[in-house]
Amino acid sequence: MIHETTDASWGTRNRPVIFIKLITVSIFPLIRQISLRVSPLLIRLPISANQVTTASFLAGGGACWYLAKGTYETTLVGALLFLLCYILDNSDGEVARAKNQCSEFGEKYDTFVDWVVHAGFFACLGWGVAQETGQNLWLWLGLFGAAGGSINYFIGIYMDSRFRRQLGKEYDSTGRSHHEAHPAPKEVKQWAVFILREMSRADFCFIVLFLALFDVTWFLLPTAAVGAHVYWMTQFFRGARDYHV
Repeated sequence: MIHETTDASWGTRNRPVIFIKLITVSIFPLIRQISLRVSPLLIRLPISANQVTTASFLAGGGACWYLAKGTYETTLVGALLFLLCYILDNSDGEVARAKNQCSEFGEKYDTFVDWVVHAGFFACLGWGVAQETGQNLWLWLGLFGAAGGSINYFIGIYMDSRFRRQLGKEYDSTGRSHHEAHPAPKEVKQWAVFILREMSRADFCFIVLFLALFDVTWFLLPTAAVGAHVYWMTQFFRGARDYHV
């Protein structure tokens, strides 16, 4: 009887965690649902994983260019290019694993491209909204968001290099070997950090596209001006870098 009560209470206490886990495992990230269908096509082509990363970089650069123009039509085009950038960004790793092209350079190149595209995204979005409204506040909000993304990038580089100096090149910034599987979040706090740091980042392109359809991408600027800095601060939460999508 005591054992049955304990099991029931465990299920009650952990019901929110179980629900979140079922949703995230089966559906999210949404971008992976697309990239897993695009990657087999790219694998058949005579291109390398790094070339896919470069294509992602070009798509992201194009997105920034169109966002900087500030009109509804160009913002929508920019959002679609941003989506393409994300698809290719997810596919490059899948192509690298399929073609046995995983390398330290490829990993650093991919991270560099992510930083440049996202920093450029917020800066150019801010510029575009400022041009459209005539209010420079939007540009400063975009630049502040870009600064937050830049801080996150350089902190990540420092933490990666520190762990690899201490433990060797086969270890990542979590202190875990590349041969070890990443743990799954279990507690509500771990899931909250995971959703903030990983899930929202992984599917950010869909948020952008949704807002672009309704011509309210300006909403991202004050959100990023605060959120980008909260994001890099979470790197110092214990276990925050343990979980990946």
